Order: sequence, then structure tokens, then C-alpha cells
Amino acid sequence: MSNLSCNCSKDNHRQENNEMLKSAKLKATKKRMLLLNCLRHSDLPLTAEEIHTYLKKEININLSTVYRALNALTESDIVIKQILSDGNSVFQLNNTNHQHILTCKMCGKVSYVDVCPVESILNEISNQTDYEITGHNLEFIGICPECSKKLI
Repeated sequence: MSNLSCNCSKDNHRQENNEMLKSAKLKATKKRMLLLNCLRHSDLPLTAEEIHTYLKKEININLSTVYRALNALTESDIVIKQILSDGNSVFQLNNTNHQHILTCKMCGKVSYVDVCPVESILNEISNQTDYEITGHNLEFIGICPECSKKLI
């Protein structure tokens, strides 16, 4: 689990969350609002289990409910789902501050980078394919510094 303090009850983005849900034709339920707050206040993408752990501190919610809410938010492009090389998924708000993933193929450690090397080629890809690109996911796989030291 992340070393994050996700303050899900902090509700200073209520109107923005309401508008996002309304534009996606989703009801602004308390659980969805808290889930969006959790993602909004997290510095890193979170697993469904991490979100569930944070939300349980605020409300009575099942893990299956978290998955259903995340599925609806992902299908509505409010949330981005990234599937890691180990098969686990992480979720983050679909905004311009997305992060890309570095995964160590030896120990499985996951790190995040804010640099987006793809941004510079998205227009070119869009022009060549006539696709309207609405997002992307990127995971780099390599060996972390700690594992590299063990190889020497």
C-alpha cells in the first residue's frame, strides 16, 4: 500500500466532482464523490484495494462496490485505469497531471514519473491515423537501482 494520506472526506472539489459525474450522466452518490476525492487528493495512482482502505475510514463500503464505481468512472473517462505488468491495476483521475509507471522486473517495485514523453508525438499520431486521441497509458519495465546494485 502507498504511504499516502488520502483525505477522502475533504470536499473542496464538490462542484467539480458533481459536474464531472453529471456530464458523464452518472449519479453523484456519496460513495462516488468520496472515491473521486480520494483519487483527487492522492499524489499517486491507487489500487482498488487502497481506495477501499481509505473509503472504509469514512463510510461502510464493500470492495465490490469500489470496483463497480471504478468501472463506471473508467468507462466514462473520468478515471484512467492502468494495468501493470504484474496484472494489478491502478487508477487515477483523468486529468493533465497523469503519471507514467516504472516497474522493476526483478522485485516488482512500482515507481511513478511525471514526465510524459508521449505528449510530443500525440498530434503526429492523431494526424496520421485520424484518431481523436483521448488518453494514453505507458509503463516502462526495467531494473530499479536497488536491484541493479545486487547484480554487481
